[in-house]
Amino acid sequence: MSAIEIAGIHKSFGQTKVLRDISLSIRSGEFVAVLGPSGCGKTTLLRTLAGFEKLDGGEIHVDGRLLSGKEVHLSPEERNIGVVFQNYALWPHMSIEQNVSYSLKVKGMSRPDRTRRTREVLELVGLDTLSTRRPADLSGGQRQRVALARCLAMQAGVVLLDEPLANLDVHLRATLEEEFSRFHRRSGATMFYITHDQSEALALADRVAVMDKGRIAQFATPSTLYLEPTNEMVAGFIGEGKLMDVSNLTPGNDGRAHAHLFGQPIRLRCAEDARARSEARISFHPSDLSLADAGVGIPATVKRITYRGDHLRAEVAPDPAPDISLTLNVMPPFCIEQGQHVSIALNDGWVLPDPHFA
Repeated sequence: MSAIEIAGIHKSFGQTKVLRDISLSIRSGEFVAVLGPSGCGKTTLLRTLAGFEKLDGGEIHVDGRLLSGKEVHLSPEERNIGVVFQNYALWPHMSIEQNVSYSLKVKGMSRPDRTRRTREVLELVGLDTLSTRRPADLSGGQRQRVALARCLAMQAGVVLLDEPLANLDVHLRATLEEEFSRFHRRSGATMFYITHDQSEALALADRVAVMDKGRIAQFATPSTLYLEPTNEMVAGFIGEGKLMDVSNLTPGNDGRAHAHLFGQPIRLRCAEDARARSEARISFHPSDLSLADAGVGIPATVKRITYRGDHLRAEVAPDPAPDISLTLNVMPPFCIEQGQHVSIALNDGWVLPDPHFA
């Protein structure tokens, strides 16, 4: 197991700054996901850690060993880091067994030891009966397991995964998510997982780094990102988050606050050091809204309904601000239709930190 320390790194391509002063401290054996919109720099971050890109500034240490820094750049093969690419990067002319054992041969391991180690890891990922096949004869999920077996064989202290499920269908993704969790438990490796899929990141990782425009917007546990975002970017990006303005914010001493939304009193969660102010920004999710009894809550008009199987997704426009669209989930029995006048209640929400005092 290996700890990773990324300290103030920068990377540009020409005049384009791709990574801007990124610092991350990752514990040994931790599963960290990096999440963000396309073009935010997450794959470049992985490539600097793997050694495929040189830094313009800052340092990267793994287990206290300097891998990248001023006048220092260890090659990928010197880093003892395993990489699972989106396209798996398997040798098409080699058998599965040969693909797994090749890196061991490069490291100078004897043939008997290579054979033993390769058989062990193929059995662990359930491919021992397919060892003589070539990659073209395997399914996408099986090829992904070959890539994982290769990392297990190397006994890499750090494993980097670059959007490894992007090319798979939704049902196979669920199966492979569990495969990654088992791989993490078996290997004890420090996992660094790049993805654009929030459900993957939140389900798999111990902590998630959300990137935006080459910077780390927030680095926290999945529940903290969802419930307590530190800025508007994270609040709007995670879990269909919605941002709204409230007035007359009055924090208490218990991590709760009172405010008004569209003139209606609401109760919110807030940081312990939150300050009273006349206006504030809050975030919430569709699950935080519900239908209320007539005359209670915020009056609204139903604009659109989408059937989602076990619930309806309703888009409503608050009567005090008809240009705003809010989304809520309606559970059965269904008693709502398009054009209907309803009342909605906000049952939970988070007061974003005041940027002037951040």
